Amino acid sequence: MDAVNAEQTPALTHLRQDGSAQMVDVSGKAETTREATATATVRTTTEVMQLLGTGGLPKGDALAVARVAGIMAAKRTPDLIPLCHPLPLSKVTVDFELGAAAVTISSTVKTRGVTGVEMEALTAASVAALSVYDMIKAVDKHAVLTDIKVLAKSGGKSGDWAL
Repeated sequence: MDAVNAEQTPALTHLRQDGSAQMVDVSGKAETTREATATATVRTTTEVMQLLGTGGLPKGDALAVARVAGIMAAKRTPDLIPLCHPLPLSKVTVDFELGAAAVTISSTVKTRGVTGVEMEALTAASVAALSVYDMIKAVDKHAVLTDIKVLAKSGGKSGDWAL
């Protein structure tokens, strides 16, 4: 990497000088209202989508189970992602958009704190997608989880961002 690119590349804050991992010190950061939205998609068959939409799956109402799983996962993010800070979450929503052969899960997480909630939103969407997969695998062993991403974030020093 040349000197120009080295200056443009931000330092990795989770690494110490010797390359070992560390939890970032956020004690000097300003407390602001922070929000992030993430999505994940479960691709399946049209037949499974019909069952999903009507609650007719063998395991029951997959969307209700996945919503609760996503909310619970957001609250447990620092237990799952080693260097995440525990945050007092003020709001977690998990919603579903049913398509012909896929369900898109959207999670929005909000807090008032010193660090963002992107990881909590990603964790909620991912675990909700895993839960949908678990609920449909008996009728579709070929379902695929895909397109896990942050759509938007707001608050903090870096400001608002959206895809």
